[in-house]
Amino acid sequence: MPRPLIATIHLDAMQHNLACARASARGAKVWAVVKANAYGHGLERAMRGFAGADGLALVEVDYAVRLRELGWTKPILLLEGFFDASDLPVMAQHKLNGSVHCEEQIAMLAAARLPHAIDVHLKMNTGMNRLGFTPQAVAAAYARLRAMPHIGTITLMTHFANADEAGPTRLPLAQQMLRFEAGAASIGAAGEGTRLPRSLCNSAGVLLHQLDSDWVRPGIMLYGGTPSGTSAQAFGLLPTMTLRSSIIGIQEIAAGEVVGYGSRYEAAGNIKVGVVACGYADGYPRHAPEGTPVLVDGVRTSLIGRVSMDMLMVDLTHVPGARVGSSVTLWGQGMPIDEVALAAGTIGYELMCALAPRVPVVEATQ
Repeated sequence: MPRPLIATIHLDAMQHNLACARASARGAKVWAVVKANAYGHGLERAMRGFAGADGLALVEVDYAVRLRELGWTKPILLLEGFFDASDLPVMAQHKLNGSVHCEEQIAMLAAARLPHAIDVHLKMNTGMNRLGFTPQAVAAAYARLRAMPHIGTITLMTHFANADEAGPTRLPLAQQMLRFEAGAASIGAAGEGTRLPRSLCNSAGVLLHQLDSDWVRPGIMLYGGTPSGTSAQAFGLLPTMTLRSSIIGIQEIAAGEVVGYGSRYEAAGNIKVGVVACGYADGYPRHAPEGTPVLVDGVRTSLIGRVSMDMLMVDLTHVPGARVGSSVTLWGQGMPIDEVALAAGTIGYELMCALAPRVPVVEATQ
């Protein structure tokens, strides 16, 4: 019999969350972000779960080609663009859109001889200070791209640093938008007669802000997580990945006894300890502290002791019906992944993406 740990992917929830994103996008087209193997869900599943999207966005050229091989015919956007001149013929052949964010990429495009035009997203650095041209430099970058015969549509893009922050920040979204509009205006002043299409919003931007954008790029919200302090449920989002296991052992211990590596947890009274077949080698965060929520047979309880490679322990004292074989939900349906992540001092993105290859992944039956 296989180990009881299994991750279940809910395609219907992916479709539902995409519909939520579209409803919040004010008529903008939707890039469904499927980077990091679709946040651990698998490219092929994401392609079906997000079949209604206007395009798919990711960072890996080879995975973009794989999407074409799987039958995706709508647009694909490479969020980090291309990494070498050898990527450009591949992009042209498979009709891949690419972000252009530095002078080196423009130089590679200028030297390229491509059989087909490629569409690009010209990235503006409005304060995130990762990738992109400053608002002062973006007009010159645009002019160079527009002069190339093998460049098709040019879309202006930026990325928000703090769209998920409700309170004051060192870089407010409004300030980034002012910088973006200044950069866009400089392109117009340089002779571009029409307003360029723009791609602005990630999940936080879609959920929390009403911005004028032609394309949006939701990621975590499509998978039932939220980038903000508000629960995903409050936005009507559904969990797309449920990680379940079973109790594989039970210990009855007395007050003063300790549990797990390092003997970090000491029982204050007589307790029942359940051992769950899941550990950090499966992608569960090793640093998750005591009190991290877990469901056992649908009853909320919590982690005790230190997470080990293949196992973790939970308090069964107030789950009287628990036994070896009882169902355990680590996150997903009934146990919001954001709540688990918050307790562990991380974010839901990391938990999804860290799911280990040894964990079997199945699709929920409809």
